Amino acid sequence: MGSFQTPITMRSSVLLDNSCGYLLQELQMIWDEVGEDQFEREKVLLDLEQECLEVYRKKVDFANMARAKLHQELAESESEYTHLLLSLGERSLPGRPEKKAGTLKQQLESITPALREMRLRKQERMNQFRAVQRQIQKISAEIAGRSEYDDSASSVIVNENDLSLKKLEEYQAELQRLQNEKSDRLQRVERYISTVHDLSAILGMDSSMIITKIHPSLNELYGIAKNISNSILEKLDNMVESLEKEKQKRLEKLHHLGKSLTDMWNLMDTTEEDRQSFSHVTDLLSVSSEEVFKTGSLGQNIIQQAEAEVKRLDQLKASKMKELFLRKQFELEEICKQSHMEVPSQSDMDNIINLINSGEIDHAKLLMSMDEQISKAKEEASSRKAIMEKVEKWILARDEERWLEDYSRDENRYSVSRGAHKNLKRAERARIIVSKIPDLVDLLIAKTRIWEEERKKEFLYDEVPLLAMLEDYNSLRQEKEEEMQRQRLEKKKVQSQVAVQQENPFSCRPGTSNRRAPSRCLNGSHGNASPLNRRLSASIQHLGSSSIGLPNQSTSSTKERRKTIGETMHNRPGFASHLREETASVVSTFSGPSSPQF
Repeated sequence: MGSFQTPITMRSSVLLDNSCGYLLQELQMIWDEVGEDQFEREKVLLDLEQECLEVYRKKVDFANMARAKLHQELAESESEYTHLLLSLGERSLPGRPEKKAGTLKQQLESITPALREMRLRKQERMNQFRAVQRQIQKISAEIAGRSEYDDSASSVIVNENDLSLKKLEEYQAELQRLQNEKSDRLQRVERYISTVHDLSAILGMDSSMIITKIHPSLNELYGIAKNISNSILEKLDNMVESLEKEKQKRLEKLHHLGKSLTDMWNLMDTTEEDRQSFSHVTDLLSVSSEEVFKTGSLGQNIIQQAEAEVKRLDQLKASKMKELFLRKQFELEEICKQSHMEVPSQSDMDNIINLINSGEIDHAKLLMSMDEQISKAKEEASSRKAIMEKVEKWILARDEERWLEDYSRDENRYSVSRGAHKNLKRAERARIIVSKIPDLVDLLIAKTRIWEEERKKEFLYDEVPLLAMLEDYNSLRQEKEEEMQRQRLEKKKVQSQVAVQQENPFSCRPGTSNRRAPSRCLNGSHGNASPLNRRLSASIQHLGSSSIGLPNQSTSSTKERRKTIGETMHNRPGFASHLREETASVVSTFSGPSSPQF
């Protein structure tokens, strides 16, 4: 209210200093003329002052708002500029104005060009990000196998808060990796397709149908981008693996058919001209799966033709199987006979022939079984070879021993006759050979025992245990020596009795009968020994052994051993009694005259 109490003259002087002073002066003059009282005058002046203040206040408020707006715009520009710098990953921009002490409008005008340039850079950077991300999404969709892909710009979302070159390089590196992976996948797909074409050609299949069945995009006739997803690569890999297995399976089948053809050709002596029509099958016998490249070489028609030929030859082979079996049977029997091994029973062979005639036996397995038996027989014959050579020597030495025995019993061996000197020389050689028999028998026993330990079976010689034959021979030889010594003692005793009777011719006549009895015994024994000995020799040669039976006066242990041999020869029951009789006759021959002492 102080302003209203100010004197009018003072306020008038103030108003005179401005444009309102004249109007106020004029208003006072009018009031003076009218005679307006002082209170009214003060009231009007106060109203005028209030109205002026309102006008000034509005102008000041408007100016403040304009200033605040400028401050805000400047702050926003500064903030946007700083944000753009950060998002673009740049510390500063060349030509950026420094903060000045000028007016707000001057500061705003100085930052506007730099802000405009940063906005342009941001837009360019976003376009780069959008292009790279679009490529990444597209290739990722191709790798994922998604055929529908939205290539519009709106589908790409760019992070405006990070538009730095480092982030852009990361996206570019990711794009490069995806491009490389796409290239590798395309190469793998092409390799798979090429492999499918090659394998299909070898197997005689339609590769186009196989590839289209996996995915239509793999067939170039459809003209669409190839699907390179993991599922397609897996399907292609499985298809290639399946074709490889089919290739191997067909090759193995053709190997089996080719081997069957070759075997049957060899068995039936097929001519080269007839074999030539299936040479493409037999040529594959020595070829591995990786070495087969010829188109159609493993086609189904090739297999069917080979199967038909094998079936035809198998039917033809069945008619010749009996002949083949008999040929192998003869080969097996010859091996067994040559090595004096056990020959397969005739009843078993007859049963097999009956099965062949009835068709109830697998021909291939039968031939394989016969081949195995022949192989085993050859192997066993080879292992018996060293022993059999010694046995043959023993048999020859035994023959010489028998001849020497017969020769020693011949009373006329020293007479002058044709060929007597040859017999003397042979007797000398025979004595040398006979002297080696004990060592030969011991060696045979040792080798036979070693063979039996290694083989875990008995060594049979014409179905008779060789060890028992050798041991029995040793026992018989020892008993013969003992018998010879006993006979020599009896002979000396008889000779001494004869000498005493000759010195006393007047003794009683019954002595004559005593004197003649030994002579008849000796002569009788000598006269009957030779044919029996020959029968024993024939029996030993027939058996291929020198198993000699014991005399009736043999010891109990030797009888038990002979009993064991008889049990092993159950298939030949007459052999033991026949051998025993002939052995007894051989032993009895030693009661004849002995050879003279030189």
